[in-house]
Amino acid sequence: MLAGGCLCGNVRYRTEAEPRTSVICHCETCRHTHGAPMVGWVMVPAASLQLTAGKPDTYRSSDRATRQFCNVCGTSLFYVADARPDEIDIATGTLDDPSLVPPVKHIWGEQKLDWLRLDDALPLWAQGSVGPDARLLNEPSSGSGKAD
Repeated sequence: MLAGGCLCGNVRYRTEAEPRTSVICHCETCRHTHGAPMVGWVMVPAASLQLTAGKPDTYRSSDRATRQFCNVCGTSLFYVADARPDEIDIATGTLDDPSLVPPVKHIWGEQKLDWLRLDDALPLWAQGSVGPDARLLNEPSSGSGKAD
């Protein structure tokens, strides 16, 4: 089981589903939303996510996705892509124990900050890692490097 919540405790959640994947995103929108140079996400089936306290507010952050956040402390909690309505992305840093779901790849490497140096040997994808346009930017020394 994975559980977590926002900084102030107003919103709490849990899921018993096995994560589909865990990534680090370097896109500009994630960076701005979180105020961080990159953001960790854990993807789970949307139907598996249970709110155990509070209810997050929703913000349409682009023409292809919505984000959910605590309206008290501002913590960014969830991301839902229009193209993947059956999946919800949980901000890894909001988990009670983020170490349970280490990332397996980096996405949106085309927007990675120039000064950020990655030495984790994970695959770095230009944008997303699935679909016909998926393009790997590095040759990872560990991990499969396969799109999933």
